[in-house]
Amino acid sequence: IAVGIMFFMLLREQADSTQDFSAVPVKVDYAAPDLDLVDLSGKDVSLDDYLGSVVLVNLWATWCPPCREEMPTLQTFYEKYKDDGFVLLAIDQEETREVVEPFINEFGLTFPVWLDIDYLAQREFKTMNLPSSYVIDREGRVRLMWIGGISKRNLEKYVPDLIKE
Repeated sequence: IAVGIMFFMLLREQADSTQDFSAVPVKVDYAAPDLDLVDLSGKDVSLDDYLGSVVLVNLWATWCPPCREEMPTLQTFYEKYKDDGFVLLAIDQEETREVVEPFINEFGLTFPVWLDIDYLAQREFKTMNLPSSYVIDREGRVRLMWIGGISKRNLEKYVPDLIKE
């Protein structure tokens, strides 16, 4: 029993509260999909408009707890790198402007937010999970894919090298 208790205590010490349980990206290499949607003002927008920039596409919804949790981290990262040719596109899934705008205001988000009432982005990126994120390089190739929430640590570890290329 004593050995079991010691083993349990050792495991508990190793799993401290600062451990990062967020998703780690998968390195991929494929052409970014053609994606045409609308922004919050109803203006037509296209992923092609951002060729030449490094783009993090984040698929999310206001009702999704990990999506809510990662938004401040995404905003901070965007502010840090936006002057280096980095763009963050947050694509809300199946919600209206009336639902999304209060969320944007609550979190003080300044990056572009698009609306995707018909789940087109999820179909194009072949995912059913929220949040899901994809980093597209300056040539229009998807290079990183996250399924699940993103932490500051993993953003800083994987994305800046693509921004510097």
